[in-house]
Amino acid sequence: MFKRLIGTLSLLLCLLSLPVAAQSQVQPQGSLSDTYSTNELLDAGHQFFGSVASGLASLIERAVGQYGQPNAYILGQEGSGALFVGARYGEGVMYTRNAGNHNVFWQGPSLGLNIGADGSRVMMLVYNLPAIESIYDRYPGVDGSIYAVGGLGMTALKRHNVVVVPISAGIGVRAGISVGYLNFTREPTWNPF
Repeated sequence: MFKRLIGTLSLLLCLLSLPVAAQSQVQPQGSLSDTYSTNELLDAGHQFFGSVASGLASLIERAVGQYGQPNAYILGQEGSGALFVGARYGEGVMYTRNAGNHNVFWQGPSLGLNIGADGSRVMMLVYNLPAIESIYDRYPGVDGSIYAVGGLGMTALKRHNVVVVPISAGIGVRAGISVGYLNFTREPTWNPF
């Protein structure tokens, strides 16, 4: 059973790490398709993460190279812990080019070979967001990160055409691979489901 679980988690990791084609449609002026450049993201990330952001440029460049330019991003903080079964809770502000700034909360369960706890500052790049309301949903993904003191990590979550790429600078120790999802909400809740 243990080997089957590892095989299933590995397969999910491979499937979810496949490139997602960035949607490229012409939208009217003022729509959520107005994107952020790599330099704008780096400036926001460096201001937010501070001195911990030494590897931030390579992660943002990797995300932009794979998914294109995001039309929104979230800056916030989160805490998580796991002993095979885990939970994650966070809060932040979603920035859009011309639809304003919006408070957003997230929480979600995880299951897998994952042990430890961490607190993180998080920058989430949001791709193909058609409307503000579209962020408020569950986004499944696979997390295969190792967080060490001051470490950086990146993962990808997808629901329909919307892709969310969290980049986090964590403090704490957490290692392993897990399957789970993040549920984005307008209000905070303790229920991770």
